[in-house]
Amino acid sequence: MNFLISGGTGFIGSALCTYLLRSNHKIVLKTRHPELVSGNMTGVNHLSDLGADDTFDVVINLTGEPIANKRWSEKQKEKIIQSRLDTTEDLIAFFKGAKKKPDLFISGSAIGFYGVHSTPGSENDAIGEDGLGDDSFSSRLCQQWEDVAQQSESLGIRTCLLRTGIVLGKKGGALSKMILPFKMGLGGKIGFGSQWMSWIHLDDLIGIIDYCIKQPNLSGPVNGTSPNPVTNAEFTTTLGKAVRRPTIFPMPAFVVKLLMGEMGEELLLAGKRVLPIKIQKAGFKFKYERLDTALLDIL
Repeated sequence: MNFLISGGTGFIGSALCTYLLRSNHKIVLKTRHPELVSGNMTGVNHLSDLGADDTFDVVINLTGEPIANKRWSEKQKEKIIQSRLDTTEDLIAFFKGAKKKPDLFISGSAIGFYGVHSTPGSENDAIGEDGLGDDSFSSRLCQQWEDVAQQSESLGIRTCLLRTGIVLGKKGGALSKMILPFKMGLGGKIGFGSQWMSWIHLDDLIGIIDYCIKQPNLSGPVNGTSPNPVTNAEFTTTLGKAVRRPTIFPMPAFVVKLLMGEMGEELLLAGKRVLPIKIQKAGFKFKYERLDTALLDIL
């Protein structure tokens, strides 16, 4: 199959490309540094470098400024938004001009779509793909991003919106930022620790993408999360056990708010219990359903 992937050099994208190349698929990467693309992949700087005769079976969009790299100033918020909308709008324009449309468009999103307003730790607040958003920055960002991506449906392209949770893997991602203080014995819960963390092993997220490709009846929002989300307190304890270190240094909520502002409140102090209902109903089987086995594999 022929793939066009935007954001293929990032944490998730690079793992996805490695996986697809094992099956001898052909990949074109949209990247700022096409000169660095090698092997069985081709790089392009702009979609305008492609012609109307270039055809792809599947297009996957994972582009976006990392949401947690910097404090959310108004300038940084705009950068986060535009990094997602600009590329997605360019892809829609490419689809409109293509002589042959792709069969499938998988566009990245996040469980931030569901917002932040819920009861932390409540067992009754599980959310599937039919969950609603709110007026938080994370939610509005994902809503805007998905609204643009869904324009592909009017072109007759099957479209999946991949709402990813906290992705755990061996190189990069959220775990790489957490692991050092935990290994030094400085880890601890954040705030009261009752906020949900809807996580997923990177291998399972790649598996979900592959399943979306192979299952022609899948479309619309697809939650990329484990079936067993945990609270922050449980995550902290489990990670501490995995690295054999105590977790006795909590980070109070007021410190998070002081250091990180709105970003800390939404990404660290809030969380929702998101479940992968659609992909499980479609028959997908997870390799890592439990956090302890996922961390054991990674660490």
